[in-house]
Amino acid sequence: MMFLEYFIWGAWYVTLGTWLGQGLHFSGEEIGLAFGTNALGAVLSPFFVGLMADELFANQKLLAALHALGGILLWFAATQTGFSSMYVILLAYSLCYMPTIALSNAVAFRQMKDTKKDFGSIRVLGTAGWIVAGLVVIGWAVPKFFTGHSVEATAIPVRVAAVTSILMAIYSLTLPDTPPLRKGHGFKLSNIFPAEAFSLFKDRNFAVFAAASFLICIPLQFYYAFTNPFLNEIGFQNAVGKMTFGQFSELLFMLTLPFFFKKVGVKYTLVLGMLAWVIRYLCFGFGNVDSLVWMLYLGIVMHGICYDFFFVTGQVYVDMKAPQALRSAAQGLIVFLTYGIGMFVGSWICGKVVDAYATTSAAGVVAHNWRGIWMVPAVFALVVLIFFLIGFRSEKTDPTTT
Repeated sequence: MMFLEYFIWGAWYVTLGTWLGQGLHFSGEEIGLAFGTNALGAVLSPFFVGLMADELFANQKLLAALHALGGILLWFAATQTGFSSMYVILLAYSLCYMPTIALSNAVAFRQMKDTKKDFGSIRVLGTAGWIVAGLVVIGWAVPKFFTGHSVEATAIPVRVAAVTSILMAIYSLTLPDTPPLRKGHGFKLSNIFPAEAFSLFKDRNFAVFAAASFLICIPLQFYYAFTNPFLNEIGFQNAVGKMTFGQFSELLFMLTLPFFFKKVGVKYTLVLGMLAWVIRYLCFGFGNVDSLVWMLYLGIVMHGICYDFFFVTGQVYVDMKAPQALRSAAQGLIVFLTYGIGMFVGSWICGKVVDAYATTSAAGVVAHNWRGIWMVPAVFALVVLIFFLIGFRSEKTDPTTT
């Protein structure tokens, strides 16, 4: 389940910007808005899942229905050439796909006796699915056995994801029955975000952490939306396959988190995560495909530190700060602020920035000043880092293990 869930996402999401830009000649702003559909899906999915999964339908059946509809929508997305129709379909797809992340987690949790012990070994198969999609299928197998050339600027990755989504829908029907746990309560906003969860913002450190989490997601969207188009434009071969090095580093650095928690505490583990964002964008800005190609690889590999040291550590911090009864709600609230609102704002800003640094030749070829582009998220991440360093005070009790 986890392998297929994240294989779908990894198959189409990484190369979307390259297809929309080089294949369909969309503007940077349009590409940014297209990526923003995922953020809108993340904003709305808690409300959708809160009603449908908790009250009305068995989780595995809802998972099957959403992936079936999602597969159909992705297939139609692959046939579009205009921005308006593409945007509407991608938004509809995101509203189908984003709830399935929570649903797949719910199905997994309900079958486990010890979630803290068992979930990690299950969830890692999701990262494996993402890696296989990019490195093996889109980056190697499809070009070698079917097309004879790179497919990153084509609709083929979207079609691969569409077919896999249909397979996931069929497979979901074989999953253990996971019926809703509540009946007749009705849908209430307070069931998703209880008022008590907002009281956490009265704590200075939690408020600073939440603000930094929101702000850091703005430069994050530069990475997701434009790294693949950037690498393809400068001639970096098999970009989609090599970008999976970021997922490999994610697995590696996850193992180091207990060490850093113990040695430097939560605050400076978070700081290292944000610093890695600055380094990553500087590497992209100054690297090239010749003598400085190592900087491009370093920027990609930094993804493990960027994600694990900030987002995973952030999840641990929220779990530490929130009362036991509010932990799920607090985690949901942070996801809403980051992957929802933060990344939606980031998708709009990054598209504007990329367009501002674009030039069109007499032959109609669009090129970009990528160094100028990458300096924007680098400086932005540095400002967020400084804000966090000043505003967040080290606490007496830091978790020493994950």
